[in-house]
Amino acid sequence: QVQLVESGGGLVQAGGSLRLSCAASGRTFTSYNMGWLRQAPGKEREFVAGINWSGGRTLYADSVKGRFTISRDNAKNTVILQMNSVKPEDTAVYYCAARAGIQITTDYDYWGQGTQVTVSS
Repeated sequence: QVQLVESGGGLVQAGGSLRLSCAASGRTFTSYNMGWLRQAPGKEREFVAGINWSGGRTLYADSVKGRFTISRDNAKNTVILQMNSVKPEDTAVYYCAARAGIQITTDYDYWGQGTQVTVSS
């Protein structure tokens, strides 16, 4: 099992940047595919970005492709979501997520508590 704690959310103006971090507990971090999902008010949770165990493969939702970058540091058990050129529609609670396995995925089994991102126009 893995515990996930997000940080870095906040208020940012449209066009600005924000960096979200996720710290994972446990010694088997490299056993997990990691990802970020988000949920806006009144909407279902949606996939944002995913990264495989080694960091060699990434996957993005079309809505964030070219603006967001996911990365991981396996030595520090950390996953980063770099958000650039943010838009008001990026406003949501962002969740770090994990799933054991080697195939990159958009479905996850473990979730953090979430961090609020608000983009003002």
